[in-house]
Amino acid sequence: VREKLAGIDDLYNVETSLEHGRPEINIVVDRLRAGMLQVDLSQVTGTLESRLTGRNAGEWDRGGEMTDITVMLPDVGINDLDRIYIDSGGRKFRIDELATLEAGTAPREINRRGQMRAAVVNAHKHEGRPFDHAIAEINGSLAAIDIPPDYRLAITGEEARRQEEFSDLQFALLLSVILVYMVLASQFESLIHPFAILLTIPLAGVGAVLIFFILGRPLSVMAYIGIIMLVGIAVNDSIILIDAINRFRRDGMQKKEAIVAAGRIRIRPIVMTSATTILALLPLTLGFGEGASLRSPMALAVIGGLVTSTILTLIVIPCVYSVLDRSR
Repeated sequence: VREKLAGIDDLYNVETSLEHGRPEINIVVDRLRAGMLQVDLSQVTGTLESRLTGRNAGEWDRGGEMTDITVMLPDVGINDLDRIYIDSGGRKFRIDELATLEAGTAPREINRRGQMRAAVVNAHKHEGRPFDHAIAEINGSLAAIDIPPDYRLAITGEEARRQEEFSDLQFALLLSVILVYMVLASQFESLIHPFAILLTIPLAGVGAVLIFFILGRPLSVMAYIGIIMLVGIAVNDSIILIDAINRFRRDGMQKKEAIVAAGRIRIRPIVMTSATTILALLPLTLGFGEGASLRSPMALAVIGGLVTSTILTLIVIPCVYSVLDRSR
């Protein structure tokens, strides 16, 4: 994994939790040879523990406090480890007759995720390229690794937080649509007409996504918050239009005549309302002051959504209203 990530230009300072550990000596006991010599494995481990770390010899009452007593032999150097003798049934065997001594490196830390051992690979990303594009390249690079059955890969850190935030925002978007529908259904006293108004939301979403695509900017969390704001802002034009149509029909107009009359009368307030909102948000997109990089995506999403929703509301919403009213 480290080699794959090191080959990606957007990443630097690739490190793993398995690097820079402390050196250690691994004593690998040959169980077959130890069995032939009738040396039990517990005798080997017990002798090594006593020789290297000492043996507990009880406790000593020292001024009212109990202190452990440990009997220890002089320290054994690394070069003398193979000269340690194992006593078994009156016979002595050198440790190198029963085991192989191997130099290794112990991990500097032991990580666990969900009670499972984990090795962590960290990397930093250069500025400039969108984060989701870098993640896509990482996933493509790691997909070429043949992972054993008992192993798995998971991208955590900032990417995990980003996925969690987008999941929460998706729930917020769905909840906002439901709440808007409930308000519209109670206001218009109809379960059908609110669907014509809610159609403005995907029309606004098209503009929000399109403006980021044209500018070549990533759809960040703040942009997604701007799309959620559009749920409450973009429906205003449709509410004005549908309300006028219903009022004209209550006055005795035919459906087609009411739609045409409402569009003629309401086009000016609809355009003025959207234009004032767009002009008010325009300074946020220019990036004045600190934190402009956070505010700008949200304002861009609202502006792009209002442009398309305003234009398409006057064309699509009357047609959808006519079709839904016919089905009712």
